[in-house]
Amino acid sequence: MQLIGNVAVITGAGQGIGQAIALRLAREGAKVVVGDVNATTARQTVQKIEAGGGQAVDLVADVTNRADAQALTQKAIEAFGGVDILVNNAGFYPSALVIEIDEAEWDLVMAVNLKGTFLCSQAAAKPMMAHRSGVIINIASVDGKMRTTGNAHYAAAKAGVISFTRTLACELAPYNVRVNAVCPGWIATETMKAKSDRWRQAIEEIPVGRLGIPDDVAEAVLFLASDAASYITGETLDVNGGIVMD
Repeated sequence: MQLIGNVAVITGAGQGIGQAIALRLAREGAKVVVGDVNATTARQTVQKIEAGGGQAVDLVADVTNRADAQALTQKAIEAFGGVDILVNNAGFYPSALVIEIDEAEWDLVMAVNLKGTFLCSQAAAKPMMAHRSGVIINIASVDGKMRTTGNAHYAAAKAGVISFTRTLACELAPYNVRVNAVCPGWIATETMKAKSDRWRQAIEEIPVGRLGIPDDVAEAVLFLASDAASYITGETLDVNGGIVMD
């Protein structure tokens, strides 16, 4: 198992991509702090990890709140002795044309997707720097890299996550802390399918001819979290079936 002895904090881990990441890292031996705003789904993820023989604790946390972001790192230290891996997965993805987006929705999208990544990274970076070791992985999106319609706030926030990743990677490299991003494309989660039927048309534009699944993203995160990626930092890994090719 690749992550034995590591402690991972994962935000938005109560369902979908976040839950898949939590389960995958746990199977590789990581002890996991499951963060989510939904207490019920966070507990369910912990139960699944424990059923598989892993160790995990849950914490209700709103990543837009500095105290909650700091509490996630503190929970990792108190429960498992430290924090080695942070996965900033929590996200919010509404749809609206630019002329229809109200200020409150714009602010919320920026807060969850970008500010939350900043706050959680800042909290985890301090003990990582002191320990001179660590990995931060930010879940961005292909929407932050390509033309898009109907989600300007989300696309702008995810573009910000990509840029933030590069800067943070530069600042933390002297402390042996790596920072990378993963950009999922169309991933078949219940939340995505419930939003609209746009995914049906999207399949026709994906070169591999299918939607991704949460485990596709989880495998990319596992790679970046592992020693196999020890010489990779400041990079953005696309997981999108070829819809964006850099």
